[in-house]
Amino acid sequence: MPEGPTVRRFCSLVSPFVGQGVVSVSGSTRQIALQDLKEQLFQDCQVHGKNLYLAFGCGIMEQVPSHELDDWESDGSHGEKSLKDWSLSEGTADVSDDQRNLGTGQGNLLRKWLRFHFGLYGSVRANELSRAKQGNKRGDWRDPKPRLRLNFDGERFLVFYNCRMTWCSSPFVEPTCDILSPEFDKEKALHALSHPRPVCFTLMDQRHFSGVGNIIKNEILFLAQTHPLSLGSLLPAETLVALIDHAIAFTADWLRNKMQRKGLRYHIYMKECCGKGHQVVKEAIGPPHGLKRLTWYCPTCQKHVNPGEAEQPIVQ
Repeated sequence: MPEGPTVRRFCSLVSPFVGQGVVSVSGSTRQIALQDLKEQLFQDCQVHGKNLYLAFGCGIMEQVPSHELDDWESDGSHGEKSLKDWSLSEGTADVSDDQRNLGTGQGNLLRKWLRFHFGLYGSVRANELSRAKQGNKRGDWRDPKPRLRLNFDGERFLVFYNCRMTWCSSPFVEPTCDILSPEFDKEKALHALSHPRPVCFTLMDQRHFSGVGNIIKNEILFLAQTHPLSLGSLLPAETLVALIDHAIAFTADWLRNKMQRKGLRYHIYMKECCGKGHQVVKEAIGPPHGLKRLTWYCPTCQKHVNPGEAEQPIVQ
């Protein structure tokens, strides 16, 4: 599944289209009505964790008296979308006022946000289509089908693959738990990690480490020499702090490589041996009644801390 750095790379691909109108729409998705996007103005884009948000406006927001706005909300004659389904707001992305107000002459636009969450192989492409890299079991070379394609003027387009999408009134943004945000709160993260729960479960919990996925989890656990199933309450404070520092540094490096179109060198993920030559274990690990994710770890380098081996009390 695309993790925080990858989704931020997706945002960099779509941001040049901010301020342009959607000329036509196509795609295989049934999660939204495609006609709702036709002739809409693409106003803004934001990222939080693994979610990408795109804002679309329905046109000029006139200076309408408040009593008429009330009538709009209660009157079904305005179609399926009433005014209460849209949010009135200024643009918040790093775009110019000219882009934000394009075609309106005003700052306030009727807008609604489309939230994207990407599957295991989800992707976004700008002005190009994804091509089949191999044939299927029948030997057919079929290109992936876009879930959504947005066409703009000048034969420019955006394509979204293998993703879920839904309308929302505004993005859910909590920068203090977004691992790539300058406002990421290390103290809150430390408190979450210190609970009597396997640290690999907490690292994948988007409430505390938004943007961290399976690759990041595997890599930072190895870098901190921590067994995935060690309880956070039994680990020394310096180990928990090291996990957080590695999470911040690793995701930042990954994002930098993504933006420079460079690959990423893994230390443990999908490896058979660690750097010291020890045999790596691959195991499906996850919370009870939850999703089990393939986890790679070195049982020699990443010792499992048991209750009788705790080095210091629980971190409060």
